[in-house]
Amino acid sequence: MSIIRLLVLISCGLASSHISVAFHPTDFETPLEVIAFGSCNRETLPQPMWPVIAENQPNLWIWGGDNIYGDSKDASVIEAKYQQQLNQPNYAAFRKQFPTLATWDDHDYGWKNAHASYPLKTVTQHLALDFTGVPADDPRRQRQGIYGAYDFGPDGRRVKVILLDNRYFSDHHKAENPQLLGTAQRAWLAETLRESTAQIHILVSGTQIIAEEHGYQKWANFPSDRSWLLKLIREEAIPGVICISGDRHIHEISVLQETDAPYPLVDITSSGLTHSWENFKGEPNKHRVGEVHQELGFGRLTIDWEAEPVTITAEIRDLTNQIVNSTRVELK
Repeated sequence: MSIIRLLVLISCGLASSHISVAFHPTDFETPLEVIAFGSCNRETLPQPMWPVIAENQPNLWIWGGDNIYGDSKDASVIEAKYQQQLNQPNYAAFRKQFPTLATWDDHDYGWKNAHASYPLKTVTQHLALDFTGVPADDPRRQRQGIYGAYDFGPDGRRVKVILLDNRYFSDHHKAENPQLLGTAQRAWLAETLRESTAQIHILVSGTQIIAEEHGYQKWANFPSDRSWLLKLIREEAIPGVICISGDRHIHEISVLQETDAPYPLVDITSSGLTHSWENFKGEPNKHRVGEVHQELGFGRLTIDWEAEPVTITAEIRDLTNQIVNSTRVELK
């Protein structure tokens, strides 16, 4: 089947993937207490992290992007790589136990550093949504891009997980006044945050939101979008925003202090489920808290709803499930 024919079928809702889906969340009423997340997962490499993550019994697993390394102009190649990941024994066991949400980054979107011009993005959108079993009636199936939001827990203990799409609409970062989110996603995000009744908002981004100084892909390469988001959080007094990100093949925690946000804004970067930047020599990050972890690992958020005020503990954990970096946020 030609790619053009496949695109037509998908846009008309007539094509279905052969991907065996993972488990999309079904329980949205129980409060989240433990959330695990990670990124940069090559489907051809050994995957020892899944049993370790499972030890934490997370209420939710969140993929932060580069969930496979598709890197192709051939949709069948990308589909086969998703299926290979789903069949990976450790992950196959994990996904049967824990509900899963996901956004993407460049390698699962299309190829390295891909942006809005990637020619198969309509196809890869559906493959990415199939990968985590997003239902046919989910709003994410009805629009361009894979951004979306889900509420968990009752009023007073509600968490809104907001999955951002930093690829589908993105300009090249060297364009004049480059845009990251696009008009439609910006409007949706503003409305989603303003109308939210959640006490905690988790922003999931494939690339780092807070870090500014390194030369790699990040929100700071799109200053108008970054400034707009921080202004929105500050002026609308959006409560309990926590950012999680991937992409970097290192793990670190960045905190933007209250001069730029209504409270210290935390970005936990967990990047390296199957491979990491082993020869990392260091880089500046004025917002960094603690040390960089450059081996395999994952991120964990623990919410203590009984504390006064409610407290979120953000951690980076290693292959032995030991905490290698952490910070605490009090929801005052």
